[in-house]
Amino acid sequence: MVTLEKPNIRELEADNVSKLLVKKGEKAFRAKQVQEWLWKKGARSFDEMSNLAQPLRNFLHENFSLNALTVNLSQRSEDGTIKFRLQTFDGYFIESVLIPTDDRITACVSSQVGCSLTCKFCATGKLERERNLNFDEIFDQVMILRQMSIENFNRPLTNIVYMGMGEPLLNYENVMKSVEIITSPNGAGMSPRRITMSTAGIAKMIKKLGDDEVKFKLALSLHAPNDAKRNQIMPINETNNLKAIMSALDYFYKKTKNRISFEYIMFEGFNDTDTDAMELVELCKRVPAKVNLIEYNTVENVPFKKSSPERIQAFADLLYKNNVTATIRYSRGKDIDAACGQLANK
Repeated sequence: MVTLEKPNIRELEADNVSKLLVKKGEKAFRAKQVQEWLWKKGARSFDEMSNLAQPLRNFLHENFSLNALTVNLSQRSEDGTIKFRLQTFDGYFIESVLIPTDDRITACVSSQVGCSLTCKFCATGKLERERNLNFDEIFDQVMILRQMSIENFNRPLTNIVYMGMGEPLLNYENVMKSVEIITSPNGAGMSPRRITMSTAGIAKMIKKLGDDEVKFKLALSLHAPNDAKRNQIMPINETNNLKAIMSALDYFYKKTKNRISFEYIMFEGFNDTDTDAMELVELCKRVPAKVNLIEYNTVENVPFKKSSPERIQAFADLLYKNNVTATIRYSRGKDIDAACGQLANK
């Protein structure tokens, strides 16, 4: 006899769950309580649903799965950043990072197990892409980090960035559904304006974001001001070149009126010259954008070196002089491999 897997209760429509519970003889409001536990409170087991009678919790456990993430390991940096290695129900590992600063606490979440883009400077790019994360697994990361923010810093989560493991736009449906729940008053209740989606540059999916008129912010992992250099470090550029990406970003801006952020890691002697800066200025003229200049974080067996603080400042000054808004971002969590480009399940 074949035993069928129990359905994931978080993938079922609320109405279907309600009908099943009413058929069992439960009052209709019990279904609402279950939904509140799943989405407003972020319960990751049926045992947590403390205002439900034990027989009902047993029924849920016997008939449904709740494929929640569990915390496998946490590491705390000298600067307060906390990295979490989380385990999926089927045994894979991903990483999420909680980043505290004076004025905000940011959750950096993953969208895939591994990554398929093989960016040359990124530790995650050295991993195989095992599978996409389901929308509820992305949601779990936010709820886990929200809880940890309160426990560790006595402050609520203020921002979410989809900048962890994987390319969000290659897991479009799950990512968008996770945003829907995270921003819903019946879910985490976060403002979409406090969410930033980062992409290596999937032109057709950037246009789809525009068609969907998303409210969250978009960041392009640019890292080089021309195709020749970008091809060397980001193979995705060979099929999504800067002309296609800039056209897509222009379309996105016209649809959403959301200014784009260009993420630009500074590599010594590769993309940090004055000529590079002026090419970047020209890109910023093609679409309303601001630039985040990011300190490179060392990755094992990767030949790049970070630009000096003096070179980064000179590069930023050249952008300023040409009316480009630029911010220098100094990395956090480097000592625990939690900074930009370092996530590799260590």
